[in-house]
Order: sequence, then C-alpha cells, then structure tokens
Amino acid sequence: MSNKFKVTILGSGTSQGIPVIACDCHVCASQDTKDKRLRSSILLSWHGHNFVIDTGPDFRQQILTSKIKSLRAVLYTHEHKDHLAGMDDVRPFNHREERDMEIFCTQRVAEALKREYSYVFSGERYPGIPSVNINLIENRTFRLPDGPIVTPIEVLHYKMPVFGYRVGDFTYITDAKTISFEERNKVRGTKVLIVNALQRSEHISHFNLEEALEFIQDIQPEKAYLTHISHLFGTHDEIESILPPNVFVAYDGLVLEVS
Repeated sequence: MSNKFKVTILGSGTSQGIPVIACDCHVCASQDTKDKRLRSSILLSWHGHNFVIDTGPDFRQQILTSKIKSLRAVLYTHEHKDHLAGMDDVRPFNHREERDMEIFCTQRVAEALKREYSYVFSGERYPGIPSVNINLIENRTFRLPDGPIVTPIEVLHYKMPVFGYRVGDFTYITDAKTISFEERNKVRGTKVLIVNALQRSEHISHFNLEEALEFIQDIQPEKAYLTHISHLFGTHDEIESILPPNVFVAYDGLVLEVS
C-alpha cells in the first residue's frame, strides 16, 4: 500500500468568503477563479476513504464541486459557524452508505452542535434528519475509522482553543493566533503545512502574513500554503508575488499529494 494520500482544498476563505456580499473591492471583483474563496475546509483522501475537516456554510457546494461520493468521517477544528454550519448536509451520505456519520470533535464543539442542531440530538427520529455519532477527542492522538492516526495541535483563536491536525508529514492549522512551544514541537518535521494568514495587518484572533511567515520559518516545512484568506489581503497573484519561494497561497480546488 502506498504511503501517499491526497489533500484537497475545499475552501480557502475566511468567515465571509470571497467575494464578500455587497463588496466592490478589486479582490471581490476579480475574475480569477483562484480569488473565489469558499469558507475554509479540506478533504483528506486516504486509501479509498474520504475525511473532511470542517463543514462550513459552503459544505454542500464544496462536496458537489469535488464530486465526493463517499465520506467516512468529519473532524472539527472549533465551534464557529463558518466551520460547522453545513453539518446537516451529511444526510445524503447517511442514505447512500447506510451508516451514521462519524464526527470527531472536542466537548466544546459537541455542545455547540447540540445547540445548533437540537433536532438531530433530541431523541426523536424525525424522518430526514442527519444520523451522526459523536466521538469526543482531547489533545492526544487518535485513529480515524478506516483512516490514519491523527495528532491534534492545540492553538488559540484569540482565547478560544482550536485544533489543528497533523497526519503523517502533513499539518493543517486554521484560525490560529497563538501556538505554544509545546504545540509547535508537535508540528516539527512536517513536510507540507497549511496555515491561516488572514491579511497583512494585525488581527486580534488570526495570524497576519508576518506572523504566519514567522511560524513557517520556525517549522521549516518543505512547502507551506496560506489559507483562511480575507479580501483585505489582496488577490491570489498579489499575495504570491511577495511570498518566499517555498510558500504559496492555497486556493479552492488545489490538490496536494503528501506522505
């Protein structure tokens, strides 16, 4: 069996996506498809099984665009709406695969899901609602069903704990502002890193470009990709023109092969 797996960027935008509603800035008006950014999410394709990290408001569109016919499990980074608002759309996979959707998340995320989707967890099996099974995770490694071993990376999104995830030589981190020395050590050795970089200017709860590049310089991956991009940052080409040679801008539909 090959030790390679694929990572597909389903969404690379921040909470409002790009274009932003009612915005006429040059980024939102761009006709470059790389500047059309859905809310942040990725797909891991591991030896015939698919796993999604986060189901934001664009989840349905992302799944249809990517032509995903099977989904084994969902991992959540944190409880903000731009990362979990599409959970209801796991229903077609329930019907197609005749099983509950396995969800992996922290206790905080589980509580948010039960608030947002009370009808799913009420105990009443109303026809047509999603069937999910919550697997609570903490800051230690776990294995996905039919999938890889996953190492959580705990970061702070202002003061909110958020999980990034490492699988083999690949690490995905979104909505990070602060990453401790201990958690950084869990990322070291990563060959392909995806990390959030909201914009150039300082932000209270996200890495800006300078902070993301400092983190990348510390970790020293072979390649790094910036995600969770705001329309305030610039167009894809504008951002790439100022990046180091091994750092790139992620875009929706980008497929990476990693080990």
